[in-house]
Amino acid sequence: MGGIPGRRRHGGKDSAGDLTKGPIGKGILMFAIPLFLGQLLQQFYNMADAWVVGNFADNNAFAAVSSAGNLIFLITGFFNGIAVGGGVVISRYYGAKDKVGVTRSIHTNLLMGVIASVLATLLGLLLIPRLLVLMNTPDSVLPQSLLYFRIYFGGVATVILYNICMSIMRALGDSLHPLYYLILSSLTNVVLDLLFVAGFHWGVGGAAIATVFSQGLSAALCLIRMCRAKDDMRLDRKQVRLYPGIMKEVLSQGLPTGLQGSVISIGNIVVQSNINAFGAYAMSGQGAYAKVEGFAFLPITCMSMALPTFISQNLGAKEYKRAKQGAVFGIGFGVLLAELIGIAIYFIAPWAIGIFVKEPEAISYGLIHAHITVLFYCLLAFSHCAAGVLRGCGKSIVPMLTMLLFWCGVRICYVTVAIRFFPVYQTIAWAYPLTWGLSTLLFLVFLLKSDWTHGMEYQEKPGKLSKGH
Repeated sequence: MGGIPGRRRHGGKDSAGDLTKGPIGKGILMFAIPLFLGQLLQQFYNMADAWVVGNFADNNAFAAVSSAGNLIFLITGFFNGIAVGGGVVISRYYGAKDKVGVTRSIHTNLLMGVIASVLATLLGLLLIPRLLVLMNTPDSVLPQSLLYFRIYFGGVATVILYNICMSIMRALGDSLHPLYYLILSSLTNVVLDLLFVAGFHWGVGGAAIATVFSQGLSAALCLIRMCRAKDDMRLDRKQVRLYPGIMKEVLSQGLPTGLQGSVISIGNIVVQSNINAFGAYAMSGQGAYAKVEGFAFLPITCMSMALPTFISQNLGAKEYKRAKQGAVFGIGFGVLLAELIGIAIYFIAPWAIGIFVKEPEAISYGLIHAHITVLFYCLLAFSHCAAGVLRGCGKSIVPMLTMLLFWCGVRICYVTVAIRFFPVYQTIAWAYPLTWGLSTLLFLVFLLKSDWTHGMEYQEKPGKLSKGH
């Protein structure tokens, strides 16, 4: 049952998901475009909740929904990081044409997702109420925040299982089917938001129910697709088990990413607690800006999501030069695009933030945050894309340590100390470009000074993946 599976070549023609052949730029972009469209629809989950609540409920309800992201990611980010690690392992076996390795990796990842869903539900229901109090959540917002989180984490299994299935499909080069399912579930989410919040006046509870139901629909569609597939993606309930060797690989790749996401969320929670101290208008203003940023940064996010699959497949196929060329293209394209988007957002921010909130005081807080951060999107893009490259070659501990140091440690220290000397909202906003810049410098040094492809090659000897040259 356990151990590393032997190598078995795929038969027939190369799969459409094979990123080891063809023009590099075109291959990455064609893979990233469906990811972008899928993530765009994913943002509609949040936007629909925020827009409907912001327009059909009060400012306190909007503050509760719009400030939920960091706490949600504190828990789900850890388990989604495990899914990312599983995708890297699957991609490497797929690039090496190891059918047994692909099959065992898929079924191990699925069972780990079920276990993660149970743990995330328990952690969310037990920890979130206490964390909301520690974050200085205003008394006017707290009851609605509690209601939203209890419903969300009661159904968080739908979110985690969807991310597991999406990671599996993406690792095999299929970024289209998750997009199709998100189209349907996003439309469902909008309809349910309008029905529950605007029609039934259920407030934040209705928004949470709509989100959970819609995510569950996409997860179910992914599972049905995988059960009916006739290729490497096929699920067989008889093979659903934890293969020890595969599980060890998944955890070694995924734990650093998961820990990184959760600990960075702690840093953002500390920042959010300082924002909360400025009141409900600051919470809703920053939350509205966060929605705008979520949309604006989607193309770069998707580039950083495409790079691990491209890098991992090519290293599995021993296409080392191609992997490096893809890294250069992906990082360069991401940085340029990010800066162009940042310049555009700088000028349209008043209108964009006004989509989500109407109170002038809330909009003013959002504008402060936008005008300080958006011109530094190039730094954020470099860090995200470089982290994607390193995860693809199995060095996930490097982005973990880098981001924990700067996006958590330095960010917390800066905000905690600086706000005492400069007690204005601008002080908080500057925490982001400062820490993005520091992480970019470290990533740049590492990529230039090290042979980052070392250690992840698939050896010809059956049954073993090398851990060195």
